[in-house]
Amino acid sequence: MQTLIHVMPAPGRDCPVPEDGGRLLPAAGRTVALNAWWQRRLNDGDVVRVEDLPAAETKPAKGGKA
Repeated sequence: MQTLIHVMPAPGRDCPVPEDGGRLLPAAGRTVALNAWWQRRLNDGDVVRVEDLPAAETKPAKGGKA
């Protein structure tokens, strides 16, 4: 079983995604399998691991007015 992590590019950095043909990692980040390549990107400071997505990015539950 692979460990999945969510990573975002570090400020001022671009990072290719090998699994996506070398396209750059989007600013919003992406969930990837933690392997040696991504671990090196983390160690080098090219990407940052996102533990929890900010609350602003979560969709509110459908419901009536408050």
